[in-house]
Amino acid sequence: MSSDPWGRVDETGTVYVRTADGEQVVGSWQAGSPDEALAYFERKYEGLVVEIGLLEKRVRTTDLSAKDAQAAIDHLREQVEAHHAVGDLQALRGRLDELVKTVESRREERRAQRAKQSDEARKAKEDLVVEAEQLAQSDQWRSAGERLRALVDTWKGLPRLDRKSDDELWHRFSHARSAFSKRRKAHFAQLDAQREDARKAKEKLVAEAESLSDSTDWGPTAARYRELMTEWKAAGRAQREHEDDLWNRFRGAQDVFFAARGSAFAERDAEQTENLKLKEELAAEAEKLLPITDLKSARSAFRSINERWEAIGHVPRDARPKVEGRMHTVDRAIQEAEETEWRRTNPEARARAAGLTGQLQAAVDKLRAQIEQARAQGNTSRADKLERELEGRQALLDQALKGLQEFGG
Repeated sequence: MSSDPWGRVDETGTVYVRTADGEQVVGSWQAGSPDEALAYFERKYEGLVVEIGLLEKRVRTTDLSAKDAQAAIDHLREQVEAHHAVGDLQALRGRLDELVKTVESRREERRAQRAKQSDEARKAKEDLVVEAEQLAQSDQWRSAGERLRALVDTWKGLPRLDRKSDDELWHRFSHARSAFSKRRKAHFAQLDAQREDARKAKEKLVAEAESLSDSTDWGPTAARYRELMTEWKAAGRAQREHEDDLWNRFRGAQDVFFAARGSAFAERDAEQTENLKLKEELAAEAEKLLPITDLKSARSAFRSINERWEAIGHVPRDARPKVEGRMHTVDRAIQEAEETEWRRTNPEARARAAGLTGQLQAAVDKLRAQIEQARAQGNTSRADKLERELEGRQALLDQALKGLQEFGG
């Protein structure tokens, strides 16, 4: 018979292991000596020790799932409980029990971690949903659209929640994206319609602009082009592929007209500058008639000058007042001379002037006689009063005599 602290072999070859519950049969050994029997079953024990050690290491250092770890523990426990090894089986039970606790602790940690990750994922998805719902109301079509696409990528990178919660949040998220897409499509459809209306309106403006490009009615046509430009700006933008072409045609038509007008105005300015030179010469010729000494010849000469003046044509606008003013000065001088001549040769006016002069002369003579009489009588106050009256009548008489002289009398 052979034995060690954990087992023995009896004379029949039966191998026993010692446990806290007493000896348990390990097996029967008939192939060799009792020592070899113990050594064989001790090696089986060492094998269990190694397997348990490896499992402990896997549990500590890898992401072995709790389910797989527990299955491995149960498998080893079955081997320990089968008593097919010689050694401290109770110690192995203890290590397996501790390993169960470790696995359970890891399970709880992972459960807590998953719960935390789930809460974080829920919060992140809720935040995405809120932002998406806000973006759904945005009119910043490009930036909002790009942001929504980025939110989808972010959503895909987040862990799934429980099906009910995940489906509810995804429904809100998807609905927000759909609402934005629907609003954007409606906006661009309306924009396309507006641009088509703008294209049609600008086609008409271009057609009119091109029809006016060869007009020589400079003033009204230039004014109409300004109106067309105002209408162009008010029409809005057409589609990009049409806008530049329409604008080039519109602007080209204007350029043709204004280039022609500019050329015509240049010719007109040159002609008017020459006209000004001629009119200045005529004005100088007219000014030589001053002062008027011979009304008849001055009138005839001025008439000839004026006829040549009228035949010349327009002068530059800014020079017109000055040169015309010179002619008006001569014209007024002739008119004043004519008025003076008329007054001098008018018989009725001469008779009225002579009659008035006679009346004033008689009144002056009468006052002088009355003054002499008053002084002779010593009535000084009456004489002074009559003197003052005489001064007024004398002034009127002097004026009437001057007027009578204009008639040659």
